[in-house]
Amino acid sequence: MNKQETIKHIETTYSQKTDLPKFKAGDTITVSYKIKEGTKERIQQFQGVVLQRSGTGASETFTIRKISGSTGVERIIPVQSPFIEKIEVNKKGVVRRARIFYLRNLTGKKARIKEKRV
Repeated sequence: MNKQETIKHIETTYSQKTDLPKFKAGDTITVSYKIKEGTKERIQQFQGVVLQRSGTGASETFTIRKISGSTGVERIIPVQSPFIEKIEVNKKGVVRRARIFYLRNLTGKKARIKEKRV
């Protein structure tokens, strides 16, 4: 077995989270994230629009953006992170791209994303 096959074997046997919902760029999601402060532990929810999903396997990440006050806040979260309590999909968005960085320059009503009809 070469290096890549060994790494892929280890990733599949040990570190795959399978209970995550399917989401993509444009979707609005809520991530419940565990935060440790000293000896205490609490869960903080971060709700925003998914800008992108990047990578594969254990190194896969996704970027979420929300507007807090009048400031844009982005967070890059690994999909396989042990600190993720749960991910909830609030809205399915309709976008034509896999990476919607153009959203960073838009404000107000222009920053809205069409919702997918069910």
